[in-house]
Amino acid sequence: MKIAVIGLGYVGLPLAMVFAEAGVEVVGVEASAPRCERVNSGDSYIQDVASADLKHMIDTGMLKATSDYSATESCSASIICLPTPLNANREPDLTIVISAAQELAPHLRSGQLVTLESTTYPGTTRDVLAPILESGSGLKAGVDFFLAFSPERVDPGRIDYTTKTTPKVVGGYSRACTEKALEVYGTAIDHLVPVSTPEVAEMTKLLENIFRSVNIALVNELAMLCDRMQVDIWEVIDAAGSKPFGFMKFQPGPGLGGHCIPIDPFYLSWKAREFDFWTEFIELAGKVNENMPYFCVEKVHRALNTRGKSLQDARVLVLGVAYKADIDDLRESPALKVIRNLLRHGACVEYFDPFVPSLDEYGLKSIPSLTRGALAHSDVVVIVTAHSNVDYREVVEHAPLVVDLRNATAGIPASGTVWKL
Repeated sequence: MKIAVIGLGYVGLPLAMVFAEAGVEVVGVEASAPRCERVNSGDSYIQDVASADLKHMIDTGMLKATSDYSATESCSASIICLPTPLNANREPDLTIVISAAQELAPHLRSGQLVTLESTTYPGTTRDVLAPILESGSGLKAGVDFFLAFSPERVDPGRIDYTTKTTPKVVGGYSRACTEKALEVYGTAIDHLVPVSTPEVAEMTKLLENIFRSVNIALVNELAMLCDRMQVDIWEVIDAAGSKPFGFMKFQPGPGLGGHCIPIDPFYLSWKAREFDFWTEFIELAGKVNENMPYFCVEKVHRALNTRGKSLQDARVLVLGVAYKADIDDLRESPALKVIRNLLRHGACVEYFDPFVPSLDEYGLKSIPSLTRGALAHSDVVVIVTAHSNVDYREVVEHAPLVVDLRNATAGIPASGTVWKL
């Protein structure tokens, strides 16, 4: 068997590696020529894919990258793993997926499988992707070629559940399409979960991320209330977490980041309006989470005021800018909003993140190391992303003031110098 993976980003490259390591020949179709060059030289730009492993797959001929869609003609399946962002009006933008489908269609052959993994609203596979592929190929979905939706479930940096070991939902355009998709994915993925239609699979992905978004919004709102009531939200969460049933532990933070949770709920909200339905609960959660970076900056301002300082000209050292701990992924990172608002208030911002060497948009570079001098020189240190390789005891001992948005300093004696979310 030979397959094509269209898009070699955070989803596509790890997926291509899983298939290649399972003995399936893979051609990666990537629009970016520099990315193709890096893949073909065995140089990984994705943290979850080791360069040594990538080079081995390249050297053995199990994986290669190209920008030429004609390479899909010899494949049994083409799997689309491309971004589906929101536009400026926070509406779904399927431009990249549509463009790829248009490129793929002339090369589609009878008996091939096309699977979409990009997160989207229910109906995309049937109402958007199928007509493009049919029109461009002259073939009929579910008759001449197989079509399915199988949502990606990538959690960057995670090692207990990987692309290979995370159960994979598969919904085909027809029963035969589902069976074909299960056959293809079954060569590389440990556990498959078939569902009846692409729409069920599309909605499954949205439910997973909306569930997290709503529960994070709930705990974020409680964090703001506890701040006003002078109640420790972290102690409250730990106490509630002692209940062995009926409660799931979610933690507050400076906002939502990553490629899914900040974006996916808006796909369903947008689609729901087509049915004269307003997802008020989902949209309220979005509002709460969107407000968190602003609340956190206001908390930094209040902390500085207790020292007779304002944000204007304050020396602020931000710890961690990736969207979550121990990865290099900046997509939708709340740290970027925090930094932008600190700068707007006239603060002098530096940051330290061993995974992210520069923030070109802000003209900032990470300080080389987190020294005692760097900590002491700051007016306030703000912990936005709690990377595990930072000594937070040192931070508390040497920074004059700390605003901890991640509870990274829990259990460290602070003598009134630490403000928590």
